Amino acid sequence: MENINNNQSVNRLELLSEFKSIPLFKALDDEQLLKVLTRVHSISLASGRHLFHRGDHAEYFYMLRKGQIQLYLVSENGQEKVIDIIDPGQIFAEAVTFFEGQTYPVNAIAIQDSRLLAINMAGFRDILRESVDTCFSLLATMCKRLHIQLMEIDNLTLHNATYRLAWHLLNSIPEHSPVATHIALDYPKSVLASRLAIKPETLSRILARLRKDNIIDVKGHEIVLLDTDALRKLLNE
Repeated sequence: MENINNNQSVNRLELLSEFKSIPLFKALDDEQLLKVLTRVHSISLASGRHLFHRGDHAEYFYMLRKGQIQLYLVSENGQEKVIDIIDPGQIFAEAVTFFEGQTYPVNAIAIQDSRLLAINMAGFRDILRESVDTCFSLLATMCKRLHIQLMEIDNLTLHNATYRLAWHLLNSIPEHSPVATHIALDYPKSVLASRLAIKPETLSRILARLRKDNIIDVKGHEIVLLDTDALRKLLNE
């Protein structure tokens, strides 16, 4: 792990209500949550610094509070493959809690200045050992998340590049959005291309074509969805 500031204190009572809204912790009661929070600390990570590398010993999983974290792998020929982009409010690396050997399977790097909460895996496991019902509730939550991830893998492997981009844009629309939806692209287009398993030049061509067809507009670091119905039709072609 990089040299990061990991000695910041946290207000555990303030975090209690926040953690109650996170699916991973909904199965825990207040007493259990407070036990988890006694072993939580805050981390600041500058853009470009690694949180962990693949193969590092895993002691914590994380909640991102500010910034962005990129999870990625490096192929034998040195090519980076983006696995996920973590946004504020998301939990990541929690599945490693139950891995044999407990090492991180991917690399994690900040692509913006970030603040995170580090949650001790051993402490979380201790809580789960106290209640079978809690374990089953957590298992249901993780299975639901696995199902969502399998659907994403399906969309990234069984469909063409245009479908992948259209699917990604439609799934990025916030609830109760207006007709013209602005989607912030807080990372380089090359990262988006890697995340969707598309070559950067192919992504540029698709964006240009969708822009020409008045389906989207690209304004700096924003993609504006002008015609979501047309985007949805691309999923059926």
